[in-house]
Amino acid sequence: MQAVLLAGGLGTRLKSVVKDRPKPMALIEEKPFLGYVVRELSRQKIHEIVFAVGYKGSMVEDYFGDGSAFGVKVSYAYEEELLGTAGAIKNAGKLLKEDRFFVLNGDTFYQVDYGRLSKVVRERDLDLGLVLRPVPDVSRYGRAQLSGDMLVSFNEKQAAAEPGTINGGIYLMDRKLLEEIPEGKVSLENDMIPRWMKEGRRLGGLVGDGYFIDIGIPEDYLRFQKDVKEGIVRW
Repeated sequence: MQAVLLAGGLGTRLKSVVKDRPKPMALIEEKPFLGYVVRELSRQKIHEIVFAVGYKGSMVEDYFGDGSAFGVKVSYAYEEELLGTAGAIKNAGKLLKEDRFFVLNGDTFYQVDYGRLSKVVRERDLDLGLVLRPVPDVSRYGRAQLSGDMLVSFNEKQAAAEPGTINGGIYLMDRKLLEEIPEGKVSLENDMIPRWMKEGRRLGGLVGDGYFIDIGIPEDYLRFQKDVKEGIVRW
């Protein structure tokens, strides 16, 4: 299957420790973070990747090339200007050939069963499947919740500090949704998913329980380095 890897963000919150490269290319044990993500996709039998790139995207292309060194086939969709997550996916659409494709963020590493997500999407005939993740305090984020396999709330603000589930940032999307994304800068999380929920589109998924990290802030970037050194995550 194909996957779109969103790797075009500026990474402003990480600039204090990563100054010379896009955030997904931040070095972990002398290897870029994005390499760990690509190797995980290859392990999950996802062998065709479209990198959605912008800021210093040539650095991504110089490192991964055609993907053969990683056991995958790679292509690149460049953004001339920042398009947001949904805009970047739409821009990558010209390189997608399959009816369904995965989407994930290039600055997060989440070990989930992609085959299980595919099964849920197929059996429930979903337009969009997504993976949620459990957290001890949903008030720090926006709550996302499933009833059975179906999504019933997304990015809802929660005042109480209590455990719950939030968006994990891994999606399996029907290609017909590409046509509904407007041109220009559009957010998948803030614009399209809330719109599709209101329109009654079939959105659902599962809750993952695997290792998760988002290297968007220095503390978590350093934590991932520590986890790699300790063998919690392997190259």
